[in-house]
Amino acid sequence: MSFYIGLPSFMSEEASRPSATGSGLDSGDDAVLCSCTEQRGRRQRRLFFTAALGPEDPRPPEFPGRESEAQQQQPRRRGGGRQEMEYRNKLVLAPMVRAGALPLRLLAAEYGADITYGEEIIDHKFVHCQRVTNESLGTTDFVEKGTGSVVFRTCPQERDRVVFQMGTSDAVRALKAAEIVCNDVAAIDINMGCPKAFSISGGMGAALLTKPELIHDILTTLRRNLNTPVTCKIRLLSKREDTVELARRIEKTGVPALAVHGRTIKDRPKDPAKWDEIADVVSALSIPVIANGDVFEYEDFKRIKDATGATSVMAARGALWNASVFSAKGKIPWEDYKREYVRKTILWDNDVKSTKTTLREIITHYTNLEFAEGKGVIKCGSSADVARLYNEEDYYNFVVTNWK
Repeated sequence: MSFYIGLPSFMSEEASRPSATGSGLDSGDDAVLCSCTEQRGRRQRRLFFTAALGPEDPRPPEFPGRESEAQQQQPRRRGGGRQEMEYRNKLVLAPMVRAGALPLRLLAAEYGADITYGEEIIDHKFVHCQRVTNESLGTTDFVEKGTGSVVFRTCPQERDRVVFQMGTSDAVRALKAAEIVCNDVAAIDINMGCPKAFSISGGMGAALLTKPELIHDILTTLRRNLNTPVTCKIRLLSKREDTVELARRIEKTGVPALAVHGRTIKDRPKDPAKWDEIADVVSALSIPVIANGDVFEYEDFKRIKDATGATSVMAARGALWNASVFSAKGKIPWEDYKREYVRKTILWDNDVKSTKTTLREIITHYTNLEFAEGKGVIKCGSSADVARLYNEEDYYNFVVTNWK
């Protein structure tokens, strides 16, 4: 069965595919085709976009630890009929600051990611946001009052897999922020691993690792008041036994899963992830553990599962550089992935700062930011500039014209 991922919500599988003639769009299988239709009784044109169909499931049945169709548990449902998140045997896109926006999440899902985390969003900022339906895009936007900036954007297509990750140091404020978004996402996650100064200085992220009472307060407050799964993501402490003890205390709060990054606060990305210490956590808990660290190829999903015993695996930089890392068929050429990403950012009107962050990471990994392309990305001040740099002006103009 085919499925559509990354398409505006009003696109139906039955909608006819229009000709790309005159639109400046490619006519190949990977082209995104567009048409527009007048809404009855309104002066508003809405875009119908179609994209390459995703595979039925990019992972073979023999994916390590994966259950067969008949063996898989039927998803549980909460009050109101919404489907609960299942955390076992999943491929997961990690939260990444300024990169984990809607275009990357949708691309990752197209290539096989079962769960996609959004970038960490600070509760201080989110409590000043209001929920807005963006009818032109078919998205739900959370817009900061006063500035009008979109702090978080999601769409119905990802509702059952997107995780809203929050940075917080206060249970009451965290609840206030979570209540704004909880009905539009599959789960809420608390960031307890970010080592950046801005996070630690505010008592958030990795600063929480040494405050088990506060961790308990935040997680239990959210769980008692929300009808949405609540989890957290931690990183290793300096001593193995301390990590295990913290993980046990977190499990007692009733969270359905725990993500563990296999590095300490002092470790740098170049330092090898300590898979053996993640294994200590896995063996101590009964809930699913999502292992994170040094997943750069599809084969690494099996390697880390075998090494840690974790039920699920999370990819960060490997997915940022090429989201097709989630595909059992192997990664597509990075230039092709980059083109797909640029088009997704145009299609979903992504914030140009987020787009530039991701493109800089891709370019730095595969070539050099000092080359002409890298310098060109740095100079881009708008999505139109990005489209021009990558020769996607026709596509950009066609999409933007139909927004009006």
